[in-house]
Amino acid sequence: MKVHYTGKLEKLEPAGQKKLDARFTKLGKLLDKKSEKEAHVILAAERHATRAEITINYNGHSLCGAHAEADSLSALTGALDRLEKQILKLQAKTREPRRGGKISSATLAPELPPAEEPAPARVFRGKVVRKPMSVEEAAMELDGVRPYIAFRDSRSEKVSVLIRRPDGHLDLIEAN
Repeated sequence: MKVHYTGKLEKLEPAGQKKLDARFTKLGKLLDKKSEKEAHVILAAERHATRAEITINYNGHSLCGAHAEADSLSALTGALDRLEKQILKLQAKTREPRRGGKISSATLAPELPPAEEPAPARVFRGKVVRKPMSVEEAAMELDGVRPYIAFRDSRSEKVSVLIRRPDGHLDLIEAN
């Protein structure tokens, strides 16, 4: 990654310069995929603070991280933090096609040949001989596995269905 400085750059200590270079190389690893990127660093002195602004062009987007601190090293690291967050957010957007990213042909499902007519549904019949029961007995019979139970009502001798709703309440459907 090429870094261009503009403005008043104070002479940094060797440890601070080394830390700053390490941060720019980390940023370069995130960005430099096909070609080497350029970062423009603008330093400006404002009253009692130093304002650092770092601008990078990445995938057609102009990303800018700005931060103001008392010394230039803190301002530059703050601006690098903000810029790194923007880059990671932009990369996450391009990876996820649902959120406005690019959809590549590799992410699409392969075309399947047209399937044959589905076989008609098979109906299995079975007889269960049970005595008629009340609605309360059917509710006790309804367990957590089955969402419904069909039974013959003991008062009306008609078939009824008791259904457990997702909210836990019960619905009763009575035949005419």
